[in-house]
Amino acid sequence: MTTTTQSPSPVTPTEPKRKKRLITDWRPEDEAFWASTGAPIARRNLAWSIFAEHLGFSVWLIWSVSSAFLVSQGFAFTPEQLFFLVAIPNLVGSLLRVPYTLAVPKFGGRTWTMVSAALLLVPTLGFAYAVTQPGTPYWAFCLIAATAGFGGGNFASSMANINFFYPTSKKGAALGLNAAGGNLGVSLIQFLLPVVVGGAGIFGLVKASEGGIHLERAAWLYAALAVVATVAAYFFMDDLEGLESKPREQLSVIKHRHVQVMAFLYIGTFGSFIGYSAAMPLLIKLNFWRQPLPSVEGIGINFAFYAFLGALVGSAARPIGGWLADRVGGAKVTLFAFSGIIASTLLVLVALSRLTTLPPPPSADQLAKIAQDPAAFEFPAAVQSAVDSNSAVFPWFLAAFLLVFVFSGIGNGSTYKMIPSIFRRDADADVLAGAGPDTAIKSQGKRSSAALGIVGAIGAIGGFLIPITFNSPWVSDPLSATKTAFWIFTAFYVVCAAVTWAVFLRASGSRYRAV
Repeated sequence: MTTTTQSPSPVTPTEPKRKKRLITDWRPEDEAFWASTGAPIARRNLAWSIFAEHLGFSVWLIWSVSSAFLVSQGFAFTPEQLFFLVAIPNLVGSLLRVPYTLAVPKFGGRTWTMVSAALLLVPTLGFAYAVTQPGTPYWAFCLIAATAGFGGGNFASSMANINFFYPTSKKGAALGLNAAGGNLGVSLIQFLLPVVVGGAGIFGLVKASEGGIHLERAAWLYAALAVVATVAAYFFMDDLEGLESKPREQLSVIKHRHVQVMAFLYIGTFGSFIGYSAAMPLLIKLNFWRQPLPSVEGIGINFAFYAFLGALVGSAARPIGGWLADRVGGAKVTLFAFSGIIASTLLVLVALSRLTTLPPPPSADQLAKIAQDPAAFEFPAAVQSAVDSNSAVFPWFLAAFLLVFVFSGIGNGSTYKMIPSIFRRDADADVLAGAGPDTAIKSQGKRSSAALGIVGAIGAIGGFLIPITFNSPWVSDPLSATKTAFWIFTAFYVVCAAVTWAVFLRASGSRYRAV
């Protein structure tokens, strides 16, 4: 009698078990593998990565809008203090991007997404406590705002993780979508927070709540969503095997000349996006809006109606930049983006030249008198006249400013496409030197992901420098400070455009030309 033993069905190593969520064989550059197996897995990880990163950006920029409500809530902070408050998360977020990038090969993309999402509970719960305690000192606000930088670090680990999942030909669009989903978190928090906390919003369609402003509501909402993101990453994302890399090896990409150049350029694109996003609510409030107390009807342009638009159009433009870079080359698109930013910034300066400096807001003693009888308060004629004059200029200012966001978003997408392209050309050079194709691609892929995090970290410093540049002489003459800041930024963009052309478009003998 013959016994036939049936061999067990082979298990495809690329289809991870639900329990471990670990993929042991990943070959995105193999077209057959990508079409049959890789693409669906990559899209699933991209979708949940976008969700987690979106929340990270929202928490990172939660202070950009809430700071504009703090004074009316009874916290006696100066404009300089408020601008520093919105700048702190950007600085911390930029510094955290390097360790967050290193964490992906160390712990796995899925695992680190869970950790980074859970860390968002620290700034949200701290925020909820601080804004409900009238005696919270300024230093405590600064410390809590610094922890919001956890959300900024999420970007680097998310981008590094998604970079491993996609082939070079599709990285521009994938990274653009991933980043745009995160960037939209800035717009959404600026759009929803005024409404969630009980303020007016959505272009005035939602009126302020009679119960007053409750900033802690936004914190509780995003704390709950952080828990959702943590659980979703556990069930629906994957780790990739074989990504282990020593921190020293990853940090060695800093020595790469073209990584240094890309970090400089990213200050001009992403640094502008995040810096202007953080500063825009306060810029509108201080130049176009007057409302001494929530119990007094304000005059001018309400910052809560328009502050979210910049981040919205910048986020929407980012995947367009990546898509264009996939087709015509990242360097060409980046040069186009900087040319557009320069022209748009000059238009902002034209609009600013038509503004009138608003008289300073009421002092603490004056506010106390207004609070005793809000109905009897009337704005001084000089304030009313200046606000009316500036309100007429606002549409031109807003249109020019939104163009700055559009071109910075396009530049964000194109610069991030250039980074993996640089390392793919390094991989091609390694193959010509005798290295195996798979080994070269995997090695340079690790370096590319490390570079994405480091470039993102340095670029995000622009998000700290822009609000700081706006606030330095703010108390004495806010309008002059704004004009001076934009002239400085314009000069910087000219340098960025020149560097892009000289390094990536002029040098015909370089293998990095037109990446």
